[in-house]
Amino acid sequence: MIEGSGCAFAAVRPCFHCGESCRDERFVSGEKTFCCAGCLAVFELLTENGLDDFYSLDDAAGVKVKPAAPANFFRCLDDPGVRPRLVDYSDEQITRVTLRLPAMHCIACVWLLENLFRLKPGIGPSEVNFPRKEVSVSFETGRVKLSELAALLASLGYEPDLKLSDMDGPRSKPSRRLWLQLGVAGFAFGNIMLLSVSGYLGLDAENGSALRRLFGAVSFLLAVPALLYSAADYWRAAWTSLRQRRVTIEVPIAVGILALFAQSAAEVVTGRGSGYFDSLTGLIFFLLCGKWFQQKTFERLAFDRDYKSFFPLWVTRKEGGVEAAVALSQVRVGDRLVLRNGELIPADALLVEGQAVIDYSFVTGESEPVEKAAGDYLYAGGRQAGNAIEVETLKPVSQSYLTSLWNQQVFHKNKGRTLDSLTNLYSKRFTRIVIGVAVASAVFWSFRDAGRALKSFASVLIVACPCALALAAPFALGSAQRIAGRRRIFLRNPSVVETLARVDTIVFDKTGTLSAAGAEEVTFQGPPLTGAEEGLVYAMARHSTHPYSARIAQALAGRNGAGPVRSFLETPGCGIEGSVDGNEIWMGAAAWLESRGVAVPAPPGAGGGMVHLAINGKYRGTYALINAVRPEMERLLPGLSRHYKLALLSGDREKERERFAALLGPSAEMRFHQSPVEKLAFIRDQQQSGRAVMMIGDGLNDAGALQQSDLGVAVVESIHAFSPASDVILAAAALPKLDALLRFAKGSVRVVRASFVISAVYNVVGISFAARGVLSPVICAILMPLSSVSVVAFACGATALLARRAGLGGAEEAEP
Repeated sequence: MIEGSGCAFAAVRPCFHCGESCRDERFVSGEKTFCCAGCLAVFELLTENGLDDFYSLDDAAGVKVKPAAPANFFRCLDDPGVRPRLVDYSDEQITRVTLRLPAMHCIACVWLLENLFRLKPGIGPSEVNFPRKEVSVSFETGRVKLSELAALLASLGYEPDLKLSDMDGPRSKPSRRLWLQLGVAGFAFGNIMLLSVSGYLGLDAENGSALRRLFGAVSFLLAVPALLYSAADYWRAAWTSLRQRRVTIEVPIAVGILALFAQSAAEVVTGRGSGYFDSLTGLIFFLLCGKWFQQKTFERLAFDRDYKSFFPLWVTRKEGGVEAAVALSQVRVGDRLVLRNGELIPADALLVEGQAVIDYSFVTGESEPVEKAAGDYLYAGGRQAGNAIEVETLKPVSQSYLTSLWNQQVFHKNKGRTLDSLTNLYSKRFTRIVIGVAVASAVFWSFRDAGRALKSFASVLIVACPCALALAAPFALGSAQRIAGRRRIFLRNPSVVETLARVDTIVFDKTGTLSAAGAEEVTFQGPPLTGAEEGLVYAMARHSTHPYSARIAQALAGRNGAGPVRSFLETPGCGIEGSVDGNEIWMGAAAWLESRGVAVPAPPGAGGGMVHLAINGKYRGTYALINAVRPEMERLLPGLSRHYKLALLSGDREKERERFAALLGPSAEMRFHQSPVEKLAFIRDQQQSGRAVMMIGDGLNDAGALQQSDLGVAVVESIHAFSPASDVILAAAALPKLDALLRFAKGSVRVVRASFVISAVYNVVGISFAARGVLSPVICAILMPLSSVSVVAFACGATALLARRAGLGGAEEAEP
């Protein structure tokens, strides 16, 4: 207690949980003080469940807890009419939901949200997307209600932002609040400029100081709403940063605004002048204009990076009994889609025809297939694991869970330090330097010209902004990603461009990659099959997306008199099996059939792929597929061999060694008869020797190798299978552009580094003028967004120029 003038004042202590001031001594636990009952309750809950490490991550790591909502506040979330619109996936065992948590602000929040499973039984893994302030939580359907999960998050201070209207369509762009902030700042700026005209023209000296004081007072009143409302986001962000003892870009901006307001208010109160309220409101207005520009540009970038770019999926749509391949972006609610074995459900749909066996491992992590019958609801992201089915879409693709699968944490690789992390590091260092220069210039001028000291201090803080530095990498690499997408080369995210630039070893699969998807000839070797037997083979082959199966089905097109396929199963690297009209059909590799007791004779000496056939356990013959090497490979591979180490991994025998040795060069390593596990082991061995490996395969048998490699490239044909193990999905027709893509990636990284240099030069020049006090704050506020515009323009323009020089520019290619 502090005594003074007969009054007693309690010493103000920070809340141990959230850092707010504690003016009530009632909420204590041991030597720890809390600002409210909510923060104390969260502390006790975390401590009881062994999560007290939360407080070691950061000082005042928690969020101030709002007063508890009524017990039934979240009960409406369990309503059958509301719940399906919120959850991403749900069955009798598992439910998965993604919730937006605006209160999330630091690494401690991420840690706590990823440990929700320790706070309530039945809650499973949770994944946090910090930039979007979202958390995806899995929980047991029978043990935890959606309302209980929301109530738990709210009790921790992370009340979900639940707006069903946002789930029915895209949110407004930009936000209504930003428009209002711009309007308030623009109104104040314009009117204060009008009031200041007399001062600009020197007329106030003729009319006396009374008019000057009046205009100053009116300007003060106009500036206050802009200061408190329009600049509110800068105050909030700066305060949060200071509480967490971190320095972000908002700190120097907020200090500059405060310094300018303090100087202007002092001049008005003392009668020495009308202040710089025109500069202050102009500064806020131009800052918000820069924020609007940045938001609009990022939204444009996000649009270019949505599912239309991530998923080059061509699905089979059925109209009037006719099947046709259409781009995923053309799928609409109510469309009839045909899904074969291995294909993903692109949107939430209703099963119309066929027996579905759905693998939801991408959604739930559980690999046990789920059987569905006609009329059942199917969630996007499930993979059909049986015979072909027909579904009717119930939701747009953009609103399905599939759109978030590409960036699931389980598929991420540790790439080490990226340009993005370097950008953040440089920005933090730059901000500290800026604050130091601002203080030094203010101290210097305070001894020479006190009036210029504050102006210099504010100008340095405003003009020296690392925004341009922070924009260089996302816009250069984002533009590169968008340009590649136009050439049917689809990248997981912009950082893939940087990884492409580091590659020094390229490993190729043969079948479906170097060899063309269509064979020159498909012949059957063995006793001729009857028409009924060919119908059985066709029924089996048409359910698989493997290149060999697709080619056999194409060759047997029209032999469709057989009944439905039962118990269809495809084993990657081995073959397919199933029952058709009571006949057991096995098609695949010789070793696979031999492991099942089928005697397979030695194959003839001709090159190409061999698919062996057994009907009811009896060997019937072999389909020989003469592989046609893509004609472009004769130009592509020799060029790559001069700059990269090349290797070939094939599951076939060594019949074609000489042909590919001539293409790949004498230094290339070639291995045949490789299983998926052996391919993965080869990639790992190369990485252990210090090489950055790019694996190029068909995305099916090569899933393990694609995931293990530094950069996995899935080469696909007309039906594009979703391959989360890959970083790049490459249309087969775009494979000849691989060398151009690698050159383009290296050039794009150079553009990023050049953008860093431009931003640094701009800031050095700007700071040198600002520190001398010769720039007004409003000019600085105009220059700051202009620097961002110039860096963005350079990054996008230079990237587009590089693309044209590399042969990747020009108009967007038409979809097949």
